[in-house]
Amino acid sequence: MAHKFEIYKDKAGEYRVRFKYNSEVIFSTEGYSSKSSAQNAIDSIKKNGPSAPVEDNS
Repeated sequence: MAHKFEIYKDKAGEYRVRFKYNSEVIFSTEGYSSKSSAQNAIDSIKKNGPSAPVEDNS
């Protein structure tokens, strides 16, 4: 699979989500205190991301 979400634990012990495409990190989230909160972030991105507007600030 060329793209995927990963849940990982950072050095501070918080759960984070990163989105990777071809092994390159495209973005990562803030830290969450529980793994279920990190999974909720993934679910929210999948649900709301496809219809999100593009804001060009150039």
